[in-house]
Amino acid sequence: MFTLSRLTARLAVGASLVALLAAACNTDSNGPSSPTPPADRVRSLSASTVATSASPSVAGTFAILGNAAVTCTNGTIIGDVGTFSATGTVTQTSCPITGTVHLGDAAATQAYNSFLSAYTALAPKSGDVCPIITGTLAGATMAPGVYCVSAEAKTGTLTLTGPANGTWTFKVGPGAFTGTSFAVIMAGGAQACNVTWWVDAATTMTDSDLKGNILSGAGITLTRGTLIGSAFAKADATVTGTAVTGCVSSGTGNGNGDGDDDGDHGHGDKDHHDKDRDHDKDKHHDRDQHKNHDGGDRDSHGERGGRDGGDR
Repeated sequence: MFTLSRLTARLAVGASLVALLAAACNTDSNGPSSPTPPADRVRSLSASTVATSASPSVAGTFAILGNAAVTCTNGTIIGDVGTFSATGTVTQTSCPITGTVHLGDAAATQAYNSFLSAYTALAPKSGDVCPIITGTLAGATMAPGVYCVSAEAKTGTLTLTGPANGTWTFKVGPGAFTGTSFAVIMAGGAQACNVTWWVDAATTMTDSDLKGNILSGAGITLTRGTLIGSAFAKADATVTGTAVTGCVSSGTGNGNGDGDDDGDHGHGDKDHHDKDRDHDKDKHHDRDQHKNHDGGDRDSHGERGGRDGGDR
């Protein structure tokens, strides 16, 4: 009989296998508010949760990691990009990459093997109890947990709400993970890099704003839209017109998706104001010193004048 303790232990193994890829991402709510689904819809989604913790986070230095080829056209990638194959290729066409390109080197090999281990650890096992949620997920709100979802095309807005340490694992399949105009919204302090999409086959997102790390059993194709998360594929990865912000632990791409990653909560000129205040203090200090100097000069002249008069 499958038990929650067995699943938790299995996921804990997956977490240890991806220690190289420890996530560091603070993602608050981003994007528009989604419609609130009916109460029975929320209950049915919650009931399908088979665990609420120990879901492995996937990050590290890689934003995109494929088997033999990664192609990026008219997009942007924040983080490292690489292939498992030493004879692989990373092709850039109007696609700046902020990190390093790795072709089958030690870093890429270690990261890819960790991905494979995590993929295996999360794969559905015989006896697992995880009711499959069917439909597009449009309008749904889901708390932290482990969910199994059908391979039907996703669309609309899915809201993930929970604390900053909440984790979500979505197991998609059997079949592919596809979405068109599919948006994932984080709410309540939830972090995008604490979301994992385990995919049985290929992943194809079009005009979508996906949050979370993709562990894909085949290739990954991202066309337009955005991805806040890292993408790992057993085959090749193709990025076209998509902005990818990897969940990298090196400090790049760990923002919350609002473009304000410096900790000033939107007040980007805080340091500037501090400098202005310091500058003003310096100016006041200089004026005070100047006044004191002038006064000292006058006193000095006055004393000198008195002595001169006395001498005369």
